[in-house]
Order: sequence, then structure tokens, then C-alpha cells
Amino acid sequence: MHKAVWGALVVACMVSAGIGAARAAEEATGAQPAADPAMEAAMAAMEQYGTPGEAHKALAPFVGEWTYTAQWWMAPDGPPQAMAGTATNTLLFGGRFLKQEIRGEAEGQPPFEGLGYTGYDNLRKEYRSVWLDNMATGLMTTNGQFDAATSTLSDQGDFSCPLTGETHRKYRSVWKVVDPDHTTYETYMSTPEGQEFKSMAILYTRRPAGASTSCAPGVEQC
Repeated sequence: MHKAVWGALVVACMVSAGIGAARAAEEATGAQPAADPAMEAAMAAMEQYGTPGEAHKALAPFVGEWTYTAQWWMAPDGPPQAMAGTATNTLLFGGRFLKQEIRGEAEGQPPFEGLGYTGYDNLRKEYRSVWLDNMATGLMTTNGQFDAATSTLSDQGDFSCPLTGETHRKYRSVWKVVDPDHTTYETYMSTPEGQEFKSMAILYTRRPAGASTSCAPGVEQC
């Protein structure tokens, strides 16, 4: 993090916690400030918060160039709609965040573009994600946990749904590492009666190194 931003965050946290009052008094009287344990503790806490750790390494298997096929359902008994496309996943800021760039096409729909970010919050002890795309004006946000035993990131969140009028429609998602070259992503929602149903299923396949960057089958633009 840029030192100026880092310093501003530390000061803001100190002020909100009342830590900076004693230092302000010293500066007002011209006294030479001594070593400030509170400041040192604040800097240590900020460093710990900002340092990626083991939890962030769970994002590494999702990195790479992928093709995908997807299906989604509007209702439990509704017919599935299909899409195919490509995904580029990269790590940002020293492995702190995973960036997803998605392109694809569905029959009768304009080209799809989406962008997502996922990271692990050291203070909250949870994964946090945000998703945005060219089909909506709202953000989808989630929080969840990674199960190392099953290589699965499970989370829950909400989004604005124009079909139901809900501004906080709940959903949950499961992103699983099947093997080094395949991952699956599924989302689940509930009907007004409380019946949960699978609303989306995606299969990602890693593009071999050196393979053509052409679109996935059925995708005209990517």
C-alpha cells in the first residue's frame, strides 16, 4: 500500500479510537514526542491486516485462462438457458485479490461481459466478493468461507432483482476446485414459498498453455 494511504488509514483508525489525543497534546506544547506504544501497536495491527496469508493461497487454483459452459434457470421448473464463453482470472496486489474477467454469449442476447473481485478479509476472517456486469446496474456482494477439505468456496449474498422487485434478493453460491483443470460454480435461490433451487451451473475448463485464444464453441465474440 502507498505510504501516504497507509498513514492516512492508521491516523483515521487512531482518531476514531481516541489514540491520537495524547500525541496532539504533545505537539501543541512543543514537547518532543516519545516512542508511542499506541502508534506502534496501530502500525503493527495495520501491517497484520494488510499482509496476505494462508487463506489467500486458496485463490491460486482459480487463476488462469478458462473456457466455460453455463446454464441458468429462472424458476425450479423452468427450462434452462445456455451460455458459453471465456474467463481470465488473475491475482492482484501481491495475491490479495482474485480478479475475474468474463465474456460470453447466449442465444438471442447481446455479448456478455462481467467483472468480479474476491479477497480474504484478515479482520473479518471471511472471503468477500463483488460482481458487476453489463446486464445490470447493481452489484452482487457475498461473504463466505473456504473448505480446504473439499476445495470449495461457499458464500452467501444478495442482489437487486428487477423480476421480483427485491432490492436484497438472497442467494448462495458454491465455487469448487474439481481438479487442476476444472472448477464448477453453482448458485442457489429460493422461491417466494421458500423452496431452494439451482439458479446457475457453470463448468470451467482450463485452456492449455499455448492454446489458441479463440472463443469457446458457440461464442462469436470474446
